[in-house]
Amino acid sequence: MEDVTTFLSKSLIGWLVMQVCFTLIFLWYLRSYKQPLLSDNQLPKTAVILCLRGADPFLPNCVRSLLKQNYPQYDLKVIVDSPEDPAFKVAKEVITEIGATNFQISTLRTVRHNCSLKCSSLVQAVSDLDDSYQVVALVDADTIVHANWLRELVSPLIDEKVGLTTGNRWYVPTGKYWGSLVRYAGNVSTVVQMFLFQVPWGGSLAIKKEVLHQTELLEKWGEAFGDDMLMHKVLKKQGWRIKFVPSLLMVNREESDLPSLLTSLKRLILCYRLYHPNWLALVSDAVSSIFFPTVTIVLALGLLLATEWNTAFSLFKSYSIYTIGLLLLMLVMELGIQEVIRSQGQVTPQVSLTTIMKMLIAIPLTQWVYGLAMLSSLWMSTVTWRGLTYRIQSPWHIRLVEYHPYQWLDQPIDPKISL
Repeated sequence: MEDVTTFLSKSLIGWLVMQVCFTLIFLWYLRSYKQPLLSDNQLPKTAVILCLRGADPFLPNCVRSLLKQNYPQYDLKVIVDSPEDPAFKVAKEVITEIGATNFQISTLRTVRHNCSLKCSSLVQAVSDLDDSYQVVALVDADTIVHANWLRELVSPLIDEKVGLTTGNRWYVPTGKYWGSLVRYAGNVSTVVQMFLFQVPWGGSLAIKKEVLHQTELLEKWGEAFGDDMLMHKVLKKQGWRIKFVPSLLMVNREESDLPSLLTSLKRLILCYRLYHPNWLALVSDAVSSIFFPTVTIVLALGLLLATEWNTAFSLFKSYSIYTIGLLLLMLVMELGIQEVIRSQGQVTPQVSLTTIMKMLIAIPLTQWVYGLAMLSSLWMSTVTWRGLTYRIQSPWHIRLVEYHPYQWLDQPIDPKISL
């Protein structure tokens, strides 16, 4: 038993040290990144593509922010699932309110049954672009961008070797649901992982149009379930670089309860398994971040019941150091990213003592929820996403079971809960 205790204690502390190193690398990049912005006459004409199914909680803010970009030549291309979709009415109202002219709203003409609905929309949107567009930007409906978002996203593409630029999302830790806090805690490490592995985030990315055609990405989308994660391998195969832009960390204020979070996590982990360039590394991370801490606390409780006080105390001590260390890492990350959020002109949430205590409780809860999601996703063959069911046999063997338009009744009861 002493050997097991020693092994678990060393594993926890060793993994904590590694996480500290990864986080410090990320924060160093965050502070040291400098990218001169291109002048108006250097910026290429860009198409911003927004695919919609269902009216996300902050969709009006998203559309409004996209139409107020400090960028000379760009058009917003909105692809809505169907005219009956609630998102169609919301987008129309915002565009009318602003009086914008650089937009186009289309409905999905062909529902492909061998890929996800979002991939169908992307294939249609890109195929419809004429030769005047040199860059394609993708954005999600839960992303509220700042005025320089598109300029900051496109400027690094001046480098001939860079084929794609991307940001990431950052949730706030002040939600009213435990699901929101668990999602926040999990996303802290996800942001660092995606930076290290150079995995693009489809909620805020730009890609050269020539890269789309050279890599035959449209053909890949036409057979895929996810749209962004697969882009890493596709671009790297052709020698293109992927550049993460720290100023494009987008704050997300949507809420999520635990059942909704578990469903979305299983879908996300399935996408990781299908398309992530380093899936086995993520499995190893899950073992270190989820399995070892859980075994440690369970074994410590068992030893406590067996009155083996010294061994139990040793395990509790290691677990406490590990958990408090993770909490401090979360707070350091929060402080670093709040600087980015403030530079975008947004108000940063105040992290109170009560919130910090909740974050501490959320750490083991996050490990258990993510562990459950990972285990239950390993044998998933069907996925329900925005009311549609897909059968998934392999990364390139996807089947949409049955299509139906999104209706107002499909919207969540709480208007701030993500779809």
